[in-house]
Amino acid sequence: MKNKVAYITGGTKGIGLGIAEVLHKHGITVAISGRRKEDAIEVAEQLSTMEAPVFGIGSDVKNFEDEKNAVAEIIRKFGKIDYVIANAGVGIFKPVDELSVEEWSSMIDTNLSGIFHTLKASVEELKKTEGYFITISSLAGTNFFENGSGYNASKFGAVGFTQAAMMDLRKYNIKVSTIMPGSVSTHFNGNQPSEKDAWKIQPKDIGELVMDILKMNPRTLPSKIEIRPLKPKG
Repeated sequence: MKNKVAYITGGTKGIGLGIAEVLHKHGITVAISGRRKEDAIEVAEQLSTMEAPVFGIGSDVKNFEDEKNAVAEIIRKFGKIDYVIANAGVGIFKPVDELSVEEWSSMIDTNLSGIFHTLKASVEELKKTEGYFITISSLAGTNFFENGSGYNASKFGAVGFTQAAMMDLRKYNIKVSTIMPGSVSTHFNGNQPSEKDAWKIQPKDIGELVMDILKMNPRTLPSKIEIRPLKPKG
């Protein structure tokens, strides 16, 4: 693992940061991106060690040019990319008749088009390393709920996109998986993580799951993984 390079979108907080922390702990060189370059650089500096550097990049996944530039920066600095984790996401929860066009577009452009932009920007590099592309979707990608029309649409799409991409890319020995978490203790949707979130999945739990996937025998592909709290809050 110490010779591997990973790129994580939305890596400055929440699930993305949890994944970055675990991969870094295992000696993987990590690049994280966020919409604010300053935030990405600050978090990267906090995580970096001499043994395993962390590199912060400014990129908005809604913008394909941003993702192309992010990948190019990583290649210039580290020479390759082995793992890409498309984690950046946004959620806005309202009845469909109250959801604005701008809010709809924000979710579709980030949660669905953003994944495509990240894969499109990195796929040729992943072919060279026979790497791994992982999307962080949600149980909302198979379970619809009230006030979730835009979020459900983006996550249903993300799951379908990832599964189809898996079929397309395995002939290049590129693995593709989607992870579908339930409730995670993050700042998502205005939540403030605290002791009240102890029952939820923790961001580092997702990081450990990513590590388990990366360590699997190359002949084995866990293409779609659901993960949920053991005991949901009643």
